[in-house]
Amino acid sequence: MRQILSAILLALLVACASVEDLTGSNPIVDTQGINMANYSRDLHECQAYADQVAVARKAAVGAVTGAAVGGTLGAIVGNSNTAQRGAGVGAVVGGSRGISKGLHDRKRVISRCLMGRGYRVLG
Repeated sequence: MRQILSAILLALLVACASVEDLTGSNPIVDTQGINMANYSRDLHECQAYADQVAVARKAAVGAVTGAAVGGTLGAIVGNSNTAQRGAGVGAVVGGSRGISKGLHDRKRVISRCLMGRGYRVLG
């Protein structure tokens, strides 16, 4: 389980420099009449605000919670081997959900920030 958590956290740390570029989730903005140099600066600043979203923490909390639930269910329906497998599956599923939630929160922060600066965010 430590290996799974380490892999998740390592992937997040590598991706933190440019999460939106790697995931293709930069917001779609109506650029008609927009100075693209100003937009680039504003987008960069909004992404800096989004860096405050604790994606790695959400992944870790999800993994730990998933491992606890999966391990408990595995122990109830089987033996220690089932508990270990349940904990492993729970950790992966919980960690994935945590990452997904964190990335969704980042996207929402960036969109709101850009809208607050007067941009029409389309998606």
